[in-house]
Amino acid sequence: MSRSNAFGSAAIVSAAALLAACAVGPDYRAPEAPAVRGYTEKPQPERTDSAPVQGGDAQRFEVGAKISADWWTIFGSPDLDALIRAAFAGQPTLAAAQAALRQAQENVNAQYAVLYPSVDAGLSARRQRISGASLGNPSLSISPFNLYNASVNVTYAIDVAGGARRELEALEAGVDFQRLQVEATYLSLTANVVTTAFREASLREQIRATRQISEAQDSQLRLAEKQFELGAISGSDLLGQRAQAAQTRATLPPLEKALAQTRNQLAVLIGKLPADAKLPELDFSAFKLPQQLPLSVPSELLRQRPDVRQAEAILRQTNARIGVAEALMFPQLTLSGSYGSASTNGGNLFDPGAAVWNLGANLLQPIFHAGQLRAQKRGAEAAYDQAFAQYRQAVLTAFQDVADVLNALEYDAATLRAQAEAEAAARESLEVTQQQLKFGAVNYVQLFNAQRQYSLAKFALVQAQAARYADTAALFQALGGGWWNREPAATAQAARAN
Repeated sequence: MSRSNAFGSAAIVSAAALLAACAVGPDYRAPEAPAVRGYTEKPQPERTDSAPVQGGDAQRFEVGAKISADWWTIFGSPDLDALIRAAFAGQPTLAAAQAALRQAQENVNAQYAVLYPSVDAGLSARRQRISGASLGNPSLSISPFNLYNASVNVTYAIDVAGGARRELEALEAGVDFQRLQVEATYLSLTANVVTTAFREASLREQIRATRQISEAQDSQLRLAEKQFELGAISGSDLLGQRAQAAQTRATLPPLEKALAQTRNQLAVLIGKLPADAKLPELDFSAFKLPQQLPLSVPSELLRQRPDVRQAEAILRQTNARIGVAEALMFPQLTLSGSYGSASTNGGNLFDPGAAVWNLGANLLQPIFHAGQLRAQKRGAEAAYDQAFAQYRQAVLTAFQDVADVLNALEYDAATLRAQAEAEAAARESLEVTQQQLKFGAVNYVQLFNAQRQYSLAKFALVQAQAARYADTAALFQALGGGWWNREPAATAQAARAN
């Protein structure tokens, strides 16, 4: 190669490298967080009401407090901790999210290759015959011959406009999306296990209360039957007591059905078949209601919520794709070269005289594509606008979730206090009515009303207790679940080894 040719090639490579230092398209800028100081319309109280029953402790909000990554441990249940660990080990949705993350990471690794030259080695052998017409002499007869070739080929597509790097940026945003999807799956899985466990405890308490009420009504029915035999009460009073007892017993099968289905759901959540799960029997007495609750400041919420950060990752991805579409309008420069040998005799393939080589550059400038390239760019810009609107919706949903949970916790506490008072009053009224009935001061209609009121009050109390536990778990889910405070795997393993 002459000195002038070498200088020209070096100039092309230098110019291409200079152009590749720039990437067309807009650089990404993160949206600003909403400038708000609170979550709810009215000021959030520092603490909730309390009630003298299980799950009735007052709860205090600690603004800015750290949210533990294993937040479910604050409920103080070893059985719940074991269920969460089983879910982490066996839930297929979590394994699927982790596999999707690995796939996205490998897609990025594959895309990095476009920034470097590709080198391929080739070795071929073929037998061929050519016509003399291809040499300008149709009458020339050329016998078939063998052709052997060995070569190394180099191709380098210069990223002149930065389209390849913008595509790499988009794929990296996809990795962030999948990484956050893993965290979102962790959060959803833990919250579902916890709330399902509370539902089981609630159903067990309702079944227990129903059986207690049913036993009391059956005892009252036996007494009524004796009174009827003695002529102390009418047949309608006896039938009324039988109907009341039967109605109470009829509520048991639906509750037991719901309990069985809840345990099946819990088994699937931990990745087990219902028949093989060997689940513990959960009861509210095994849980404690946390009295101190963390509350993130609004400016930090968007960095904590996996769904909001996923929406931002899509925003970054669509922003990068605008640059990819715009880069197609710019020149495409490709450098190529090969060095090898060719011979009609395999034994002479690597002789000095058999060497062949070539070096070239190809420059392609789009001129007319009937509006295709500009339409692709406008489509990419529309995709960004769509992603931005979805991001805004994710932000609104995040703040709504926290506001809803804070309101729920406040009203759950007030409801539990009122239901505890109502249950105590209904129980006392039933006891008084039962005593008065023995002396004939009241009739069976009044007893039926007292029994019905107590049953309703007891069920409402159990449901109010379950709501406090469930909404406490919902607060941690709404705040992001503390995944950013999770101990790195290597550090965790070292800690366990020590």
